Amino acid sequence: MVDPTSTPAARSGVTAPPPHVAPAALGGVRQVHLFDRFAVVVKYYKIVLVVFVLVVAGMMYQTYTTVPLYRAEARIHIEEEHTAETNIKEPYIAYTDPEAYYQTQYKILAGRDLAGRAARRLNLQYVPEFNGTGAPATRLTKLSEGLSARLRSSISRKTPPPPPARGDIPMDRLIDALLPRIAVTPVRGSRLVDLAFTSADPEFAAKAANVLAEEYVAQNLEFRLQNTDKTLQFLESEVERQAKVVQESEQKLAEYREDKNAVSLDDKQNIVVSRLNQLNDAVTRARTQRVQREALYRQVSAAKDRETLTAIVQNPLVQNLKSRLSELERERTRLSERYGDKHPEIQRIASQILDSQRQIDQEVDKTSESVKNDYEAALAEERSLNQDLEAQKTAALDLNRKSIDYSVLQRQAESNRTVYDSLLQRAKEFNVINNSRANNVRVLDRSQVPGGPFTPDIRRGWMMAIIFGLGLGIVAAFAIDYLDDTIKTPEDITWRLKLHFLGLVPRVRGDRHPLLTGPVPHDFGEAFRALRTALIMSSSERGTRVQVFTSAQPLEGKTTTAVNVALALAIGGARVLLIDADMRRPSLHKALRVQNDKGLSELLTGQAKMREVVQRSPDSNLLIITAGATPPNPSELLGSDAMRTFVQQLGVGPFDWVIIDTPPILAVTDAVILAPIVSGVTFVLGAEMTRWRLAERAIDTLQASRPRSVSAVLNRVDFERNRYYYARYYGQQFQSYYAETPAAS
Repeated sequence: MVDPTSTPAARSGVTAPPPHVAPAALGGVRQVHLFDRFAVVVKYYKIVLVVFVLVVAGMMYQTYTTVPLYRAEARIHIEEEHTAETNIKEPYIAYTDPEAYYQTQYKILAGRDLAGRAARRLNLQYVPEFNGTGAPATRLTKLSEGLSARLRSSISRKTPPPPPARGDIPMDRLIDALLPRIAVTPVRGSRLVDLAFTSADPEFAAKAANVLAEEYVAQNLEFRLQNTDKTLQFLESEVERQAKVVQESEQKLAEYREDKNAVSLDDKQNIVVSRLNQLNDAVTRARTQRVQREALYRQVSAAKDRETLTAIVQNPLVQNLKSRLSELERERTRLSERYGDKHPEIQRIASQILDSQRQIDQEVDKTSESVKNDYEAALAEERSLNQDLEAQKTAALDLNRKSIDYSVLQRQAESNRTVYDSLLQRAKEFNVINNSRANNVRVLDRSQVPGGPFTPDIRRGWMMAIIFGLGLGIVAAFAIDYLDDTIKTPEDITWRLKLHFLGLVPRVRGDRHPLLTGPVPHDFGEAFRALRTALIMSSSERGTRVQVFTSAQPLEGKTTTAVNVALALAIGGARVLLIDADMRRPSLHKALRVQNDKGLSELLTGQAKMREVVQRSPDSNLLIITAGATPPNPSELLGSDAMRTFVQQLGVGPFDWVIIDTPPILAVTDAVILAPIVSGVTFVLGAEMTRWRLAERAIDTLQASRPRSVSAVLNRVDFERNRYYYARYYGQQFQSYYAETPAAS
């Protein structure tokens, strides 16, 4: 690939872009704009329109040929099963999962049983929509029937009678036809349910929805009453049976009381147990008291110095006597210091001391005797209470033996009485429920006749058809554009092929080789004048500039481009030599309408001289050398020393420009042979003709010979087909400007 900065124009410091070069080509990074995507749609707008029309027509045909269906809805309020208007509690029934109950009701609403009840009430066997005697009409059918009715009325024909109704259709078939039309939709977050029915007849849809709701309410009430009746019958029989059981158990209890004389077994009259408890407490207290007194007695009996015992020490009299004894001892001691033992005072005090000690001993003896007596009294009381307790225990055991059987009989009687009371209360409650005919289901909103069909929705159908039509059309346009890998715009050359872009040439319809010397559109002439300017600006060499024109494959317009570039240069005042080097399929002489008797092949083989092969054109500044006779070895001739010498001589000759037309690169290697010895190569690409891979392969082949510079020309551009692209980069009046104001040469 040739870097644009390595071209002669870049080396000479030329910075102005050549005419017809897209502004995006000047940047190194391609930025895809939204308008570039829109350009694809504009380019293939016919395909988009075709796809759009087909999709819209198909979808609307389906819409108008679909039978209009009407949906009518009735709203039902479903309470939980145990809820009733009587607010009577049902203790024997527990509902731990209300969701399961509601799911069951939804299945019942859409079940065969309810559908069968509704089918019988609606007399579906006589409804044309279900018995097959009348097919639902589409919008197109209604339109055609309307036209037919008008036509019959205009010619005074009677309307044929409708087919007779059929009443022999099996109920299972009617139910199967009815079930798909039922839709059950719970209202989220509530206890409401929408019951919908779909039909081609709006009035029948409303009627069927109401009938289904009413039959469901009636069916639910029947189920509840049936269950209540069965429960009530069971309860009544159980009440009768339980009454007999209660009577028998109470009779047995009364007989036992009489036989065992067990009236005192009642809790309020049972004094045996109370007496036993009292004796037991008394024995416990007596035992505790006896143990305490026995311990004190043993302590007193075993003590050597009884005066130190707590029971004696705490005796008030003993305490007073000891205090008196202590005072006398202190007094005797005091007097002993002054008097002798024979002194009367000392003897008196000694006598008092002996008397006090004697009183203390007497009081200690009395206290010890009192402790002994208390112990013996406590022991006797304990023994007496133990005897009474044992006697009471014997009485209690006898009473307990009687109470075991009595308790069993009493519990049986009480249990039977409780069951009987519960059954009797339950029977009364169910009797009230049965008489009230309470129902936990009711119709909240009855269905109304729908004002219009819910399907097909014409407005929604048109919107979806337009959206899908545009979407598929745009997708088809992008798919075709993606599959079309040909080079179409200058951006493809600059960004994809990385070539220096000289300009573009518009397509001219009709003439195979349109020339500037003939009647051509003004935009065609201006395109080659712009190419002439770009070619001059891109070449900074002095002397004759030799330019090779080639292409990737045939029929891309390289010969026409080479001839018109030469004519544009000649018209501009330059001396130009045009050479046809395509010796296999020469066409330059046909384009310029000159003779091809002698040409380049004769010149290179030495069969003719320069003046013999050069021909003049209508323009005096343009000379022509045709290809001549087709040699057996064209590539060898072009790669020979004679050709190299000829090109070198042309480089210092009298011409300003030498234009050489060569064969396509992918066909033969003639252009590759000449590329290194000329000033530059102009690569002609047919717009929407040359595929990227072929062009890249051709350029790689050309670059292998290391040419000095390679530029590209986009030929046969269809401005009408790519109007949006070129209008973006060259303005809305790009083509019309040249068409209205021809530029001077």
